[in-house]
Amino acid sequence: MSRVKMNVLPQAILQSPREHPRFIEQTVCPSLDFARIHLIKDKDGIDDYLAKNIKGLSKQEAAANRNSYKKNICIDMLRQGYHESFSELFTLIQKWNALREAGGPGSAIWQQKSLEEQPDKLDQLYHFLTRAEAAQRAGRYEEVYDNQLNLAYCFNDPEDKWLSNYFYEQCFNTAQLIKIDGGKREAQAHANMGLINEKQGHVMKAAEHYEAFYQLTEGSTWKDETGHTYNSLACEHLWRIYTLLADKMLENKEHQQAIKMLIKALKVAKEGGDMKTEGEATYCLSLAYHFAGEQQRALSILNTAVKIFTALCDSAGLGRAYAAIAKILVSQGKAAETIKYLGEFMKAAENAHLSQSLVDARVLLGNVYNERGNYNEAFEYFSQASEAAKTLNSLPLVDETKTYCGIAKAHKLMVAFNSHIEAEDPVSLKYLLAWKENRSDMCTDPLTVELDIETSASKPL
Repeated sequence: MSRVKMNVLPQAILQSPREHPRFIEQTVCPSLDFARIHLIKDKDGIDDYLAKNIKGLSKQEAAANRNSYKKNICIDMLRQGYHESFSELFTLIQKWNALREAGGPGSAIWQQKSLEEQPDKLDQLYHFLTRAEAAQRAGRYEEVYDNQLNLAYCFNDPEDKWLSNYFYEQCFNTAQLIKIDGGKREAQAHANMGLINEKQGHVMKAAEHYEAFYQLTEGSTWKDETGHTYNSLACEHLWRIYTLLADKMLENKEHQQAIKMLIKALKVAKEGGDMKTEGEATYCLSLAYHFAGEQQRALSILNTAVKIFTALCDSAGLGRAYAAIAKILVSQGKAAETIKYLGEFMKAAENAHLSQSLVDARVLLGNVYNERGNYNEAFEYFSQASEAAKTLNSLPLVDETKTYCGIAKAHKLMVAFNSHIEAEDPVSLKYLLAWKENRSDMCTDPLTVELDIETSASKPL
């Protein structure tokens, strides 16, 4: 059995890397002018195609209509002298066939069409491979890179991931040869290789690429197609990968190393200029101090996280931060201070009309009172949380708060039940028997209950 990955830091923060950024505008070539008769399946279609296209053709043209689309493309590459493009295309088709054989019947790749049976993809490969080869012969490596990057963008479907990764790797190799763009394409290549390694689980290798991406973009004004600066992207990637590394350290109880890593993560998060990321980085650092036993330091940093999340009106972030504060204060025996903090949280949520945060605050307060044995207060706050949850139209949240209400009500009942058990007198026994009959209020007068039972029994059916 494979080992289950356990996260110390919240899964909501340890997010998966996003898709590759678009550093250049994607170019898609038009369909090439090669015969596609082999793609026509019905006889009438073939006859119609032959009537319109075959009459008066040369032997070479007639042969082209008999050949497969892949064969026509390969012949044209060789005829025009693009031997490297031909070799690369042939290698990619062989690799696809090898992956399919390795997957075997029943695998996802086995159900897919082979690369040579997809003319649109062959068109893209022919177009950009030959352009890249022509640019390489002329020593224009920046054009080689751009054509390879366009191919990586072409194959962005899940089943083509191996193809896009192949061309991102080709881009990385080509980028090392470019000397005229100030390192712009090399930076792009490091970002893409970092994402590939991260998705494959090679976190340390990904960190190396992201650090190179960051160093190459310091002080630059380069932007991707969405308007994000390269440096802000580098900061985002570094924050995420440093946080992943710190999570592994925390899992191994390497608290001080994790703290150092998360301090680096917070630094790049601030530099990236995204307050949401800065808030999450601050929160993660506070957790590391908490796990290391440095509670006062953790509380100080959590208060900073609260300020950031409050400014952002981030309900999820506020809920996590206040829950962590409550946990630390309760562990220190500071229940009164905990209640004060959570009361402030509740008021802030009410003032900002943050319904989710209001539910969180009331649940946290209910939990504190419940753990202290104040079951009436706990039930009251859980009930308020349940009412607030109904306004959010979230059935799972309503069910969760109802469960809390049930727990508090059971605890209330347990106190009365135990007191009657411990009394060991006839009156207490009557209370217990009366409750057993109607399962309602433990404090109901047993004499009244008996009278009600007798009255209902005397009524004619």
